[in-house]
Amino acid sequence: MYRCEVIANQSVQDELITLLEEHIQGCLYTIIPLAVGRGKNSYKMGSSTWPETNFVLITYVQDEFLAVVKNIVASLKAKFVNEGVKLFVVKAED
Repeated sequence: MYRCEVIANQSVQDELITLLEEHIQGCLYTIIPLAVGRGKNSYKMGSSTWPETNFVLITYVQDEFLAVVKNIVASLKAKFVNEGVKLFVVKAED
């Protein structure tokens, strides 16, 4: 089992959820709707200077679905080239 954390611009949230639910039956997840900070290329602070914000989606998937999550995130990165989308994966115990 793996813990997958996606940190991304809020503009991709709906598409990410749709893809996860389409490709992983019964996918369960938690969304932290407002995340601010600095990424590699930009700030997302929710302020007048840096108005954009991110969200965090956390899901636990069985080993056989890890490649699916990676492919979904890769497709979002390709489609939304100028939006930040990052996946972090950690092995989790059942």
